[in-house]
Amino acid sequence: MKQVVIAIVGLVLTACAASVGGPVVSPVDKLAEIQARGTLVIATDPDYVPQSRLIADSKPNSDTKCESTQYTANQFEGFDAEVAKEVASHLGVEACFVTPPWSQLVAGSWGDNWDVHVGSVAITFDRMKDLFFSRPYYATPTVLLVHKDNTAYKSPEDLSGKRIGICAGCTFEAYLKGTLKIPGEEIAYRIQNAQIIAYENEDPAIRSLSLGDGIELDAVMTILPKARAAIEAGNPVKILGEPILFAYASITLDRAGDRDARRLFAEINKVIDDLHKSGKLKELSLHYQGLDLTQEAALYNITTLNQFP
Repeated sequence: MKQVVIAIVGLVLTACAASVGGPVVSPVDKLAEIQARGTLVIATDPDYVPQSRLIADSKPNSDTKCESTQYTANQFEGFDAEVAKEVASHLGVEACFVTPPWSQLVAGSWGDNWDVHVGSVAITFDRMKDLFFSRPYYATPTVLLVHKDNTAYKSPEDLSGKRIGICAGCTFEAYLKGTLKIPGEEIAYRIQNAQIIAYENEDPAIRSLSLGDGIELDAVMTILPKARAAIEAGNPVKILGEPILFAYASITLDRAGDRDARRLFAEINKVIDDLHKSGKLKELSLHYQGLDLTQEAALYNITTLNQFP
């Protein structure tokens, strides 16, 4: 009991010293906090097949350390979700999932409400202002979907000035605006003056496109795995030509957090590197995405980004 009281008094005195010009208190180590808690709180999308999906009517594990407002590992499936579980396992903690909106996830300033975001987030210079990006775990080809009965559009250029559905805040929106900058890639802007129709994610956009006859949309921009999943699910859409863009998807951490994330960042990079080398990422990509999209990501040199001083 005496030790507890002494510790509390020490914390109060330290805080008071800082408030009157005393020594600056070092931020809490994020990795140590996660390991002491025994959980890694992961933000992802609850309905972004084949990357992540909250399993309907699933019940949380009975012996979980996750909070009641979080989902347990058995309640999520998909490529992103499985990568997140692998990271938690390698850190020696339980994976717990939360599902904030995409716009909040890519904006940063998470308030330590979750530890990482594993949701196919592409590295861009603009996002690096608010987020730290891990070694990428796969490379995401971006494609255009049109209605399967459409014969008017032969190439991306044909969609200039047309209505294109995208997820708000995604790389697709920046591409159509001509402002996208991806480290290590030269971008050719093949579509000019598109009418951008933004959604929370691409699912409602694909549903609108499926109505046909250009009633609401002329095309949807999305990643290749998502496009393939939409077609396999029976949506009357098809891919227009070849991918128009390649990006690298990473696990992200919040730059604005008041925890020291350097050790956690280093450990996540080590885990991703090990998953590349062991072939586990390739295995997961083939299983959930139907093709191996990990090879280019394995070659990416994350140190060129110079994210930590």
